[in-house]
Amino acid sequence: MLHPKVKQTIQVSISLGVAIWIFWFLYRDIELASLISQLQSSNWFWITFSLVIAWIGFWIRGWRWALLIRHEEGKSPITANRAYHAVMVGYLANLLVPRAGEVARCGVLSRTNGTSIGHLIGTVIIERSIDLLFLISTILLAFLLENQLFLSLAGELVDLETIGDKILNFLPIVIGGLLVFVLFVFFLVRRYRGKGWISKFQQFFRQLYSGLQSIQSVQHPLGFWLSSVLIWVIYFLTMYTVSLGIHSTANLSATQVLLVMVMGSIGMVAPVQGGIGTFHALVAYILITFGISETDGKIFAAIIHGSQVILVMLAGLWSWIIMVKTPAWNKPDMP
Repeated sequence: MLHPKVKQTIQVSISLGVAIWIFWFLYRDIELASLISQLQSSNWFWITFSLVIAWIGFWIRGWRWALLIRHEEGKSPITANRAYHAVMVGYLANLLVPRAGEVARCGVLSRTNGTSIGHLIGTVIIERSIDLLFLISTILLAFLLENQLFLSLAGELVDLETIGDKILNFLPIVIGGLLVFVLFVFFLVRRYRGKGWISKFQQFFRQLYSGLQSIQSVQHPLGFWLSSVLIWVIYFLTMYTVSLGIHSTANLSATQVLLVMVMGSIGMVAPVQGGIGTFHALVAYILITFGISETDGKIFAAIIHGSQVILVMLAGLWSWIIMVKTPAWNKPDMP
């Protein structure tokens, strides 16, 4: 049986290898001179402005997370700034290990505040659920605005005639598997209820459940939902301002940029480091559909993704330094 660290290293290496291969496959025919020429001809005011907008979005995400985290007795309230720094540490971790950022940001925040990991993970699950809801809403909005083009793209990517049959064929297997898993966990917990490790699992899931309940007792419901909307507006503005800064995409309409954002968001969901490769492939694909040359489409994807990665690396490293220097939380002595 493989050691967990060896297994994790293999998984990270495979995902990174896949990302590098996709990136190489996409850009193997792009000449460096073309990229340099595009960089030189770009309007860097708009690209820099997009980075400012993106940074504001990161801070808002931290503020929204702080609203979800319940103030527990004996622990100091989590400020928006501290939550922001934890979020940036998470983004930085995602560049190294896919999906590691969610655990990383909970870990650094728990260390400096004392809030349980389970509770924090519960709030992150809420965040991701809300983000998924808004992603689906954004896809629906794109469909309403560009329904013909959207159906054409969906038809090319997915066999719409057979997807329903495939879902129906696999649905009983999925449901049956879930039921078996639930029964297995139930009998396992019942059989070893008194064991220490079972107690730890039960405590963790109680903490997780308390985090999931945070949505019902959020400090500022209006602020939470407005910030959730604003985060996705900022995603769009980040993409739109970059499109204005590049000559080949400067004439794209707002609805076309929305579709580019949707494709990019789907690419970022893939389990590879920082969406490398998958983001570039989907963004370039939709731009080519809009009549932009393959070279320009790929260079656009490289510029927006590369600039965002640089921002995450710089801001993430700074936040990591701040969180490392922040003293660990110590449980106050009982009177």
